Amino acid sequence: MKVLQSHQIRRGDGLTPTDATLLSTPLEFLCQDHLRERQVCSLLDSLASSLSFDPPSARNVLRFVNEELSVHMQDDAEDLFPLLSRRCTAEDGIGRAIARISTDLEEAARLLPELRAALARCLDTGSELSTEDRRVFTLFAGHVRRHLAAENAILLPIARARLTRRDLKELSSHMRSRRGLEPLTEASDAG
Repeated sequence: MKVLQSHQIRRGDGLTPTDATLLSTPLEFLCQDHLRERQVCSLLDSLASSLSFDPPSARNVLRFVNEELSVHMQDDAEDLFPLLSRRCTAEDGIGRAIARISTDLEEAARLLPELRAALARCLDTGSELSTEDRRVFTLFAGHVRRHLAAENAILLPIARARLTRRDLKELSSHMRSRRGLEPLTEASDAG
């Protein structure tokens, strides 16, 4: 049990926003953010299958989709995907992988207004989720999980192999800026 606990401390519990100090290592930050997204998908599954509405879980999901998800999607679409497209060779097949991931991200984004509305309605009125709300939650979680699986299995390993130190600094800088944080300063920046 102690091993699991120390692993959770190192990786985070997935229940709170990803530790911003990890932005100095942007690929590690993305891995941790994916853990967070997986936890939110589990909350959505639980909400979709539960007999009664769980307000604390709904608030956690709503907070995540309102405050964190769009920023992560921007990290991918505006920085990670373009960097990989520039650095990868044809044999990496990165274009197909990015297209596949982008499709799931677009489908999740398309479902976001319905997801937000259902969560807000139930939180505001105390009503239960409708059958359609549950369907939307399940579809959304499925698209997010497919995006995570492909990004973790395909893009991040290729990113570790192909992105340069300068690319990673640029990625870190953009991710920090997107979150309203100051750029990291280095004592000597030779590279």
